[in-house]
Amino acid sequence: MIYRLEDLDQARCRPEYAMAAMEDLRWFGLDWQEGPDVGGPHAPYIQSQRGDWHRAIWRRLKDRGWIYPSHHSRKEVAAARQAANAPNEGDPAEELFPTDLRPTPGTGQNRTEPGEVNWRFRVPDGETIRFEDGRCGTRAYTAGRDFGDFIVWRRDGFAAYDLAVVADDHAMHITEVVRGEDLLLATARQLLLYRALDWEPPAWYHTALVRDHEGRRLAKRHADLSIRALASLNWKASDLWHHLPEGFSLG
Repeated sequence: MIYRLEDLDQARCRPEYAMAAMEDLRWFGLDWQEGPDVGGPHAPYIQSQRGDWHRAIWRRLKDRGWIYPSHHSRKEVAAARQAANAPNEGDPAEELFPTDLRPTPGTGQNRTEPGEVNWRFRVPDGETIRFEDGRCGTRAYTAGRDFGDFIVWRRDGFAAYDLAVVADDHAMHITEVVRGEDLLLATARQLLLYRALDWEPPAWYHTALVRDHEGRRLAKRHADLSIRALASLNWKASDLWHHLPEGFSLG
């Protein structure tokens, strides 16, 4: 097992939070063979320290014509989306980037550095991305309908989530990914990256989410109970493990 600290959101990922997360997972009974606290052959295990590798993958995608610079602000994107006012077949799984804002193919290919601008992956509109999930079975999402051109590099100089996890999972030889079912759609985006890079994707298993008595996903922003808080209330790790197979309610 590999523990990788994904700290690219610099505003939210503080060193004290990172340390607390490792302590909580140790209490929970997880034991990793590689990580920021134990080292290993695939270091560094702190994602913000892997910028050179991420930039190399940005160049590869750029040289192959998969990505383009996107100078538009959120306000401009929202205005273009509203102006298009195109009816969708059902509700899209996420707000789509307006195709009217796409530059001509090849834009940005002469750049040697990302610069202070977002970069987006140009999705193959109309193509359905299918994959098998170990828990959820066959899943299918259509590019241009369920998701649009997505950010792979941020204007603040860091790789976006999808590029970073694909690049690092490949570099660390990850073969199985277990994560929450809220990331099922992200899997479709990431599969496009794997294909663009000619890499073999891992196997996927998306777990149920832990929810409160109203069915709402637990989250720090809602001041919900954390693992550390449950431990302080005399919960045992075995109590939590008992409820893991299909998620549970803390109501």
